[in-house]
Amino acid sequence: MISFGSNPSPPPAAAPPPPREDAWSNSYQKLLPQWHSVSLSHQHSTLPISISRVNQFDAARLDIEMSAMLKEQLVKVFSLMKPGMLFQYEPELDAFLEFLIWRFSIWVDKPTPGIALMNLRYRDERAMEIRGKVRTGLEGPGLTAAQKMWYCIAAVGGQYIWARLQSFSAFRRWGDSEQRPLARRLWGLMQRIEGLYKAASFGNLLIFLYTGRYRNLIERALRARLVYESPNMNRAVSFEYMNRQLVWNEFSEMLLLLLPLLNSSTVKSFLQPFSKNKSSGSTEDDSTCPICRASPTLPYLALPCQHRYCYYCLRTRCAAAPSFRCSRCNEPVAAMQRHGSIVEHKTRSQ
Repeated sequence: MISFGSNPSPPPAAAPPPPREDAWSNSYQKLLPQWHSVSLSHQHSTLPISISRVNQFDAARLDIEMSAMLKEQLVKVFSLMKPGMLFQYEPELDAFLEFLIWRFSIWVDKPTPGIALMNLRYRDERAMEIRGKVRTGLEGPGLTAAQKMWYCIAAVGGQYIWARLQSFSAFRRWGDSEQRPLARRLWGLMQRIEGLYKAASFGNLLIFLYTGRYRNLIERALRARLVYESPNMNRAVSFEYMNRQLVWNEFSEMLLLLLPLLNSSTVKSFLQPFSKNKSSGSTEDDSTCPICRASPTLPYLALPCQHRYCYYCLRTRCAAAPSFRCSRCNEPVAAMQRHGSIVEHKTRSQ
């Protein structure tokens, strides 16, 4: 039946021709180079890592404390030598300790004590190579032998030479020598170099706070970056030593509060009846000085109690404390008199 006024239906669309048998092979060959480039770029890419800036600063601080502890122990070895002799060789001592720390840590591919405590290690950023399929961003080789040697020359030798040059210039008074223009110029050059170094160190600090890489100029010049030694680190903190420190701190503060309130003479007079050698105490009053416990060479009497002292012992105590009391009877000392002479009123030492 034909209906008037209706549009005729369109003819059915023709089906697309079937693909060729080698079409998938041609598409694979076209996409293969792009796939290789993407896989290679992904293989050589490194994961962005963020090393804690606080841990890096703490590592440097711990290394300084370790060097100070070693220096303190080494100074005690030479405590019986001539006073002031070790002060002349202080730069050599500091350089020797820094060399020991470098020799047994960085040179043998081990971290320094502070870096090890913060779970860090040095990595060579110039020869960064990713190996293996699992990437954490912490892989990479350590420092090369050349980097280690330059680190020792800059950190140990540079600081020693600069310290010696400063002490020598200060001893020769290069800054005050107006008659020697060459020494004056060298002094000004040293001041400029020091100022430039401090300005560069400040700029490096700002960059480090922004990027988290290279704490100082030596690490930036050598491209020796600190990364984590292990991705996972247990932080089991024991509060036992902290509790002990708090207890001893409170106990020391209590003693500092109570000791000024106690009078040593009153305590001695209170404990004197309980003393075992009462008979020897009565004879000791006349023969020995109650301060130095020796026979007085210049005997002086404390007035008005008439107890005998050494002159220097009694004079220094009276000069230090105007309200000094006798160590034997706890009576205020108003004056002092040499044995068998006129009275000398108590005065302060000039």
